[in-house]
Amino acid sequence: MRLVKNLSIALVSTSMMVMAAAAQAKAQVSLTYNSQIGSPGFGPGQLFVPQGITVNSAGNILVSNGRGINPQTGSSDPNVGNKVEVFSQEGNYLGAIGSGGTGPGQFDEPSALEISPKTGDLYVGDVYNNHVSQFDSQGNFIRSFGEFTPLIPGRAFFGPSGVTFDQAGNVYVGDFDGDKINKYTPDGQLIGVIGGTTGTGLGEFQGVAGIRISPNTGNIYVSDQFNNRVQVLDPNGKALFTFGTQGTGNGQFEQPIGIEVDKYENIYVADSINSRVQVFDKNGNFLTAYGQPALDASGKIVPPPGLTDPPFGNPVDLTPGRFNWTGGTSLKDDKLYVGDFFQGRVQVLDVSYGKTSVPEPAPVLGLALLGVVAAASKLRKNQRQKFILSLEKQLEKTPV
Repeated sequence: MRLVKNLSIALVSTSMMVMAAAAQAKAQVSLTYNSQIGSPGFGPGQLFVPQGITVNSAGNILVSNGRGINPQTGSSDPNVGNKVEVFSQEGNYLGAIGSGGTGPGQFDEPSALEISPKTGDLYVGDVYNNHVSQFDSQGNFIRSFGEFTPLIPGRAFFGPSGVTFDQAGNVYVGDFDGDKINKYTPDGQLIGVIGGTTGTGLGEFQGVAGIRISPNTGNIYVSDQFNNRVQVLDPNGKALFTFGTQGTGNGQFEQPIGIEVDKYENIYVADSINSRVQVFDKNGNFLTAYGQPALDASGKIVPPPGLTDPPFGNPVDLTPGRFNWTGGTSLKDDKLYVGDFFQGRVQVLDVSYGKTSVPEPAPVLGLALLGVVAAASKLRKNQRQKFILSLEKQLEKTPV
C-alpha cells in the first residue's frame, strides 16, 4: 500500500510539474519589432489603409492598398490605390497586381487576400465590386466570383472580409455584413455557408472580420468584430466556444479584425481600435500583447481620420510598435505582419518561443510517466535487497 501511495504522490507531483511546464511554455511566446514595409502616401511603394496582407512562397509581401479616393477633393479616383502592392522580404517595392476599375482584374477597394497553399493562386476580396478576384502565381487574372451582403445601416464596413483555405483547397470567405462565412471550391463554386444569424449567441455573428483555419486541427477561428470576441468553430462549422469581451484590458477587444494561428495553436488577434496585437493559447487564455496607440507631440493618442479626411492620422507616429488601429495580418516563418491601418505601413514582428514550448504536452507527459515507472522499479528493487539482507541476518543468528 505504501508503494502505491508513494507512486500516487509521485504521479501527482509529476503531473503538476508537467502542467506547470506547459503553462510556462505558453507564457514564453513573445513579439518584438523587426522592421516596417511601405510608408504613408499615394506614390509607388507607399500605402494607405492597408487592409489585407499575405506572403508568397518566395517570401514577397503582398498588401491590399486603399480605395481610389482623391485625398484633396474626396472624390472617386480609380487610379489612386486599388492595387495589390508587392514588396521583397527586405521591404523593396517590386510592383503591383491589378488596377482601379470595374473590369476583369480591377479593384474598387481591395480588402482581405490570401494565397492558396495548394495552387499558389491569389484570392483578393473586392469591396465595392462585391466579389473575390482570383489570380495565378504570376499575377495573371483568372476569374471573379461570389456575391456579398451590401452595407447595413449603422455599420461602417461591408463586403468580403477574411480569406482562408482548408486542407482540400476549398476557399472560405467572410461575408462581413451577412454575418456568415461562404465556402467555395477552388474555382469559385459556392458549396456551403457557415453562420448567417446575427446576434450575440454561440455561433451567431455581428461582423465576420478575419478568419483562419488551423492546419493542425482544422478548427476555424473568427474575429467577431462588433461582438468584440473570437469564435472558435470545429472543421464542420459548429461553434465550440468564444473568448473576449469589450474593453481595453488583457483579453478584451475593441473591434478585432485580423487573426492568425501558429504551429502551437496559439492565436494572434489584431485588436484594432486598441492599436495592438494580443496572443492567446488554444483555449483562449491570454498570453501576451504588443503595440500601443500612436501619440502626438503632447503625448495624446492620435485619433483615426474622419470619413472625408485624408486616410492618415494627424500626425503620423512611425515609432516602432505604435499603431493607429491594427488591421489585416499575416503569419509566416515566425514573423507576424500587421497592418498599421491609418499610418500607411505594415509592421513586421518577430515571434519567439521559449525552449520549453517545443515539446507537445502529450510526449512530455509520456516521458514523465516513464520516469515514475522507472522510479517505482528502483524502489521495488531496493525493497527486495533490504528484505534479502534482513533474511540473511536472521539466518546468521539461528543455530544450526
